[in-house]
Amino acid sequence: MAGRPRRILPVIVVSQFAGGSLWFAGNAVLDALPLPAAALGYITSAVQIGFIAGTLVFAFFALSDLFSPRILFFVCSLAGALFNLASLAFGDSFVAWLSLRFATGFFLAGIYPVGMKIAAGWYERDLGNALGFLVGALVLGTAFPHLLREVGRSLPWQAVTLGTSATAVAGGLAMLAFVRDGPYLRQAAKFDPRAFALIFRRPAFRASSFGYFGHMWELYAFWAFVPVVLAAHGATHVPLWSFAVIGAGFIGCALGGLISLRSGSAPVAFAQLAASGLCCALSPLLFAAPGPVFLAFLLFWGIVVVGDSPQFSALNAASAPRERVGSALTIANCIGFSITIASIQLLNTAAPLLGAQWLFVLLLPGPLFGLLAVKPLLVPAAARTPA
Repeated sequence: MAGRPRRILPVIVVSQFAGGSLWFAGNAVLDALPLPAAALGYITSAVQIGFIAGTLVFAFFALSDLFSPRILFFVCSLAGALFNLASLAFGDSFVAWLSLRFATGFFLAGIYPVGMKIAAGWYERDLGNALGFLVGALVLGTAFPHLLREVGRSLPWQAVTLGTSATAVAGGLAMLAFVRDGPYLRQAAKFDPRAFALIFRRPAFRASSFGYFGHMWELYAFWAFVPVVLAAHGATHVPLWSFAVIGAGFIGCALGGLISLRSGSAPVAFAQLAASGLCCALSPLLFAAPGPVFLAFLLFWGIVVVGDSPQFSALNAASAPRERVGSALTIANCIGFSITIASIQLLNTAAPLLGAQWLFVLLLPGPLFGLLAVKPLLVPAAARTPA
């Protein structure tokens, strides 16, 4: 777009990365805390529940319309960083950790979706490609606390918390200082819970939403338990490899966005979801492989497990009716994140019973369901049979 400053996308990407670092800030330090053995699943789920609650509140009150999205992004980055920082005072309280992770997740709802809206204010025809980089930045941000943990191995766990909070604040400041509201920024329609019916009544939106739900069953449970599986396999430098496996998703998001410019979003989403499902099925076999082979396998899985995410977002946005697109996307996202809680808790319960080598097989139903759901979208729209 003529007149769009070149700094816009890089600043939004960096800010999204910085805010996203709050997501797994608790996960990265759990090994140093005197918390219950099952804390991983509950701590991760607390963030997810907070994000769902925040998404609904932000949508219901249309906060990104009442206030400039970049100001809202900054305020939420600051609030999320403060709640993350508050955990320094409650290192041994499980209840406090759950509450603070919930609050952090709540304000992540003003970072991830609001960052997307800021980008949509600057990008129109090429928004799908921009979203690939934005989701990729969120993925890197999610992985970042593990990298901090590895770099600061000789430091107390509090250093990771301080680092992620400082990073989030810096990202919010960058958004506030260097990005202004774009020319395509539009007010969203009032949140309408009746849009829930669209997921079941509108064939194209149903297909893309159900594909997204299958993808979400796998995604966050995989990310949360990558350190567990790496440790069980005997990997050294588990935080570093956790960062690499999760952060590899940036490649899948960015490349998927570029390929979708030619092929469309549906084939890219289908191919990456199929590859990820195959990884689920092969995971017990590869767990028995030598270390380098297993690590290469996890890196590949890290690329494809999230590369379909921006494509499902693009498909959902394209298939929802214009007058209710905001409400429909909000509801689909909330259902998707609710599904992550179920899969995380399933793995949390199964871990001591099955052993790490079998954990990820439990994620296979998600990709299978998603592939069946999204398959009709591979057929050209004109050739589809109305449902």
